[in-house]
Amino acid sequence: MKLKQLFLGFMIASTLSSQAQNNSQKVLFTIDNKPYYTDEFKRVYNKNIDLVKDESQKDLNQYLNLYIGYKLKINKAEVLGLQNNPKYLNELNSYRTQLAKNYLTDTKVTNELVQEAYERSLKEINASHILFLVDENALPADTLKAYNKAISIRKRILNGEDFGTLAVQYSEDTSAKENKGYLGYFSTFRMVYPFESGAYNTPVGQVSPPIRTRFGYHLIKVNNIRGNRGSISISHIMLLKSDNQETNAKNKNRIHELYQKIQQGESFEEIAKQFSEDKSSGPSGGRMGTFSSGELNSEEFEDVAFSLTPENALSKPFESSFGWHIVKLNKRIPMKSFEEMEADLKSKVSRDERSRLIQSSVTERLRKNYKISTDKKAYASLAKVFTNSFYDGTWTSESVKAPFSEVLLTVNETKFSGRDFLEFIQKNQNKAIEIKPISNMLAVLYEQFTDQQLNVYYNANLEKEYPEFNHIMSEYRDGLLLFDLMEKEIWEKAKTDTLGVQAFYNKNANQYQWNKRYDILVVSSTKEAFIKKAQKLLKKGKTAAQIKEALNSGKELEVIEKEGIFEVGSTLLPKNLQDKKGVTSIVKEGDYFYVSRIKDILPAGPKTFQECESKVINDYQQYLEENWVSELKKEFTIQVNSDVFEQVKTEIKS
Repeated sequence: MKLKQLFLGFMIASTLSSQAQNNSQKVLFTIDNKPYYTDEFKRVYNKNIDLVKDESQKDLNQYLNLYIGYKLKINKAEVLGLQNNPKYLNELNSYRTQLAKNYLTDTKVTNELVQEAYERSLKEINASHILFLVDENALPADTLKAYNKAISIRKRILNGEDFGTLAVQYSEDTSAKENKGYLGYFSTFRMVYPFESGAYNTPVGQVSPPIRTRFGYHLIKVNNIRGNRGSISISHIMLLKSDNQETNAKNKNRIHELYQKIQQGESFEEIAKQFSEDKSSGPSGGRMGTFSSGELNSEEFEDVAFSLTPENALSKPFESSFGWHIVKLNKRIPMKSFEEMEADLKSKVSRDERSRLIQSSVTERLRKNYKISTDKKAYASLAKVFTNSFYDGTWTSESVKAPFSEVLLTVNETKFSGRDFLEFIQKNQNKAIEIKPISNMLAVLYEQFTDQQLNVYYNANLEKEYPEFNHIMSEYRDGLLLFDLMEKEIWEKAKTDTLGVQAFYNKNANQYQWNKRYDILVVSSTKEAFIKKAQKLLKKGKTAAQIKEALNSGKELEVIEKEGIFEVGSTLLPKNLQDKKGVTSIVKEGDYFYVSRIKDILPAGPKTFQECESKVINDYQQYLEENWVSELKKEFTIQVNSDVFEQVKTEIKS
């Protein structure tokens, strides 16, 4: 079973919906006496069965076998201690944090953010920025230092110094050395929310005050604002840039030859299939997916594409940082209405940094739902350690010698001490540094502390409050463990076990075969007269360059060639090739005439190890996995409750 299929069967789905389950739990099977229950098996089967393309996996007996194999691997991962790997724990925690945002929702706040996002999406901002890095959880002194530096540079800009020059000199965005802080055009959701807000709230030609994001402080200069250009569907032909200057010169000349062929009426799509070096779009006639401004990594490509109109739908050849292109307009898609975009915007808002605003609203709900109490005596005792010296910015929680270990705050059954509050103040004192008198400052910080602990408690108990959240986290947790285990036990071994890979190839060499191949020069043209001339030149032994020079001497590009070794079945070969060296007869396919010179015919036969190494390694990985599961079944004791499984099959089928 391939790894992708495994993850398809057991990794979480993108939706949070879950099917109703029978609340009764029965032990379906055990692994070393660890029980696995029917409700989980039925839930996973029902959720994923429509995604499974292999019909054999829909068979419940086969599915149970796969499911047990999956759980065996998780048990093996735990035996190896992979669940304690810091990288694994960090990734799991990061995912949980992201997933939890879906539960921090407030309809009113969400709708306001969605409306704001739509209104902003109607415009595209062209901006530059200067970044002053500071960690999101940096010490107050470091945060203040970055802020003051941003203020200082902004004053210099307002006094007339060049923004781009200062960006090169001071920005801690590494790309600024080359682009002078230039970001190009973007719209909503392309930048982190505070940065987006800073850009949309800054007039054209002006520089924002320091804008705080999780990366640090930014100075944002808005260069221009234009209406959203909508989306566009295009096709393109691309010849890639190379480190070889001779190849680049050839491709630059070739793109103009291809353009001339299109101008002569030849099919854009056919030329793209034959010559475009964009592997993702070339085989489909150059067609790319729909995109809008800022989604590609080439502003010059986007600008050319969006300049096309139905009346002028084909670009001239042009160069980008990636290569040389010809672009053809397929369709322009204008901005959708709010009603059409609302659902998508809500989804984006829930995943965006805007969700913090929603979380603030949720906090108010938590205050109403949870039992919160403060020990007033402990609070009064703690308040005495603060004096006006706190405003100097030098205060630390360690300077308070009293332990303050008694309970200060209680959220339901969870308790927080005075020392917890002192440490919170240490981390957050800069947020309330200007609040006076000291008693008011302390009250504000305590409210913030309470809000934080409410959310800490809420997040810690999401698995208890929301069964579907618990299911998703359990599946993701296992999925990560499985990935790490496969990397350790299968993938790395297959890459490094050179003797094993070679032995596997030797044993299965008959599976790695070439079809018959032709070492061939193919010349094509839409005009039969010119292909006949090409045929005569081929019979005289002329090279591709000599044929092109002889037949493309006029204003129009009459013939074009491709040369190399191609396997039978390749789209680059003309159909119905004869099995004889020499010049072929002329054949016509669609609008094109073809003639070829077959230099050699390479018979079908085995591939050398070097010719199929990557395929051998992939097959070896699959072989190792299949045998590994068999070994795991020997390592662990498995007991299946057959009677319970029969009940499960009846319930699922009904």
